[in-house]
Amino acid sequence: MSTENLGPTGEILKDLPSPYIPHSSGLLHLPRFIAKIRKSLSGALPKSYQRNYTKGFDGFLCLHLGIESADVVEIVKTSKDNTELDKRLKDLFPENLNIAIWNRKLVQMGMSEMGREKLEEVKMTMGISDRKDLISFADMIDVDEGRL
Repeated sequence: MSTENLGPTGEILKDLPSPYIPHSSGLLHLPRFIAKIRKSLSGALPKSYQRNYTKGFDGFLCLHLGIESADVVEIVKTSKDNTELDKRLKDLFPENLNIAIWNRKLVQMGMSEMGREKLEEVKMTMGISDRKDLISFADMIDVDEGRL
């Protein structure tokens, strides 16, 4: 691992999808969760990502859908291709995904008073406290991974 892949919290993956990328279902963050599962299953998910793996946005998405993250992991692990994966996820997910509710929640995480305080703290730690364009935790992920 080269030092250019290190950030304030450890190793940074530059090949994960942005949390703003939607799945074919319309759900934001789902492609990222799937990519993290694949990295974890192959032993390539760095320690710096393991703290929030199946927690954080991953866990909030599962909570929103009323499913267990372990079920998503198992589907990713045992699906032979993306077509099978998507079919099995569709079978697991509730009929009404409430996409607009989830997507709004995801893009607004960090906009509450407590969230703004935490964002400012994280920006200070990262040495980017002057970045007023970063208003959500999804923004912070994109900055950390070099997309913003």
